[in-house]
Amino acid sequence: MDKLIIDVCEPLEFKLSHVKGAINIPLSKLDNSSNLENIDKDTPIILYCKSGQRANMALSHLQSLGFTNLTNGINKHHVEANYI
Repeated sequence: MDKLIIDVCEPLEFKLSHVKGAINIPLSKLDNSSNLENIDKDTPIILYCKSGQRANMALSHLQSLGFTNLTNGINKHHVEANYI
C-alpha cells in the first residue's frame, strides 16, 4: 500500500468534509483492532482531524500498537497541500 490517510474525526464531521480517498476511523474507534488488522505496521499513515489534536493522540496510540511510519497531517487543508 502506497500510503493511508485516516481522518480521525467523528463520522458526521467526516461526512461534511474530508480528504478525497481518506478513510474515517474516529479516535474513539482506534481501540477496535479490526479497523487496523489488515494494515501493515510499516505502511505510511497520515492522520488528520480539524486541528491536529485528535490526530496527535491517534498517532501516539498507533505508535503504542507498533505502527512505525506515522505523520500528523494536522487538518484537511494541510494534508491536501502537503501529502496528496
